Amino acid sequence: QAQLVESGGGLGQAGGSLRLSCAASGRFFSFNAMGWSRQAPGKQRELVAYINTDGSTKYADSVTGRFTISRDNAKNTVPLPMTHLTPAAPAVYRCAPRSRPLGALWGPGPQVTVSS
Repeated sequence: QAQLVESGGGLGQAGGSLRLSCAASGRFFSFNAMGWSRQAPGKQRELVAYINTDGSTKYADSVTGRFTISRDNAKNTVPLPMTHLTPAAPAVYRCAPRSRPLGALWGPGPQVTVSS
């Protein structure tokens, strides 16, 4: 079974940049579309970006042009550099196969907070 470890994020400033990374173990990593999602307190978890096995990507309207998801199948990583940050309440980000229901994601993850 694959194991995913997220890292990065932190406290950023409006207009600045932060970076998230997901490192996976497991031989089937390259066979799955991978995505990043986030959840703020009191709100539903939302998918912000995903990347298919062929490298094609899709973004939520709120992050299009600012976040860039990619994948390195040799290193089993899915980085998410984030630029032109906008003020936002703290949100916990998680990395998971796109096919996994968002409601099934539990446990701690890197937090992203953007202040003005």
